[in-house]
Amino acid sequence: MRHRSVAVSLAVVAGVAVTAMLGGTLTVAWAMFLSPHDLRVVTLVAAIAAVVSLATALVMGRWVVARSRALALAARAFGDGGSFAPPPVAATAELADLTRELAATSDRLAASRERERTLETSRRELVAWISHDLRTPLAGLRAMAEALEDGVADDPGRYHRRIRTEVERLNGMVGDLFELSRIHAGALALSPSRVSLRDLAADAMLGADPLARERGVRLVGNGIAHVPVEVDGKEMARVLTNLLSNAIRHTPPDGTVAVSVSCRDDTALLAVTDACGGIPEQDLPRVFDTGWRGSQARTPPSGAGLGLAIVRGIVEAHAGRAEVRNVPGGCRFEVALPLGGATTIA
Repeated sequence: MRHRSVAVSLAVVAGVAVTAMLGGTLTVAWAMFLSPHDLRVVTLVAAIAAVVSLATALVMGRWVVARSRALALAARAFGDGGSFAPPPVAATAELADLTRELAATSDRLAASRERERTLETSRRELVAWISHDLRTPLAGLRAMAEALEDGVADDPGRYHRRIRTEVERLNGMVGDLFELSRIHAGALALSPSRVSLRDLAADAMLGADPLARERGVRLVGNGIAHVPVEVDGKEMARVLTNLLSNAIRHTPPDGTVAVSVSCRDDTALLAVTDACGGIPEQDLPRVFDTGWRGSQARTPPSGAGLGLAIVRGIVEAHAGRAEVRNVPGGCRFEVALPLGGATTIA
């Protein structure tokens, strides 16, 4: 009977209990040589108790079955891709616990579907932007190649330099796509070693200095502490390079990009602050999305919108987090990494 309905199981349990008690009572009554009148009274009382017990068991069983069916219908709608709506009627403690678990699972799945839709939207935007960004330099390369081939280029050297620049730009874009695909596929192999964030920041600032000079941006490194961390030096250098180049590109001439390294509790903090004028509040949650390239507050849009997505992917692969917030005159990108018991040396 264990595979039958709950109502049948309850009826069987009640029936067995009542039958055993009735049989025992009658046996004792016969053994005690009760009078016929007393025997009839005992038998009647036991029969009434048996009927009441069986009726109660059937009613309770039907009630549990009805609640189980309502929960099954709600779960079926949930399984068909909808959201889980708990049955409006009360249920047993076990069914109530199951209802709460299904509701929590429905909320998690809804959040997962929303993230999937957001990711799919980002992918479509990325494909559109990459197609546009590839088409523009390819069209320029084709035009310059045709001009050189027809001998109508007035300055072939300038054309060659321009072709080289466009090829390097395309190569960087393809490299970013490859890096992002490795991050999304979970194939980013890290080789952590103990390095100082101060050394990484100094190297990144040295590499970004030519770009800063070209755009007339001051690059400062105030408050850079020696904070040893266990990270992949190559990948973390890419994080710093992307943050610095992004900050320099969006900072107007005579603006300042500041880099700082500090330690808070068990976390190493690396921050890059620019003078872009700020990011609209509605855009802040999308800054690290794949393909995001900003709005009027960060113009003109440049690149394919992959740099900050790569930053977040690499930082999260190191069990850290990447955040951004507006500050007076610009915005502050902050990378938090687990310190791993290291100490800070000023």
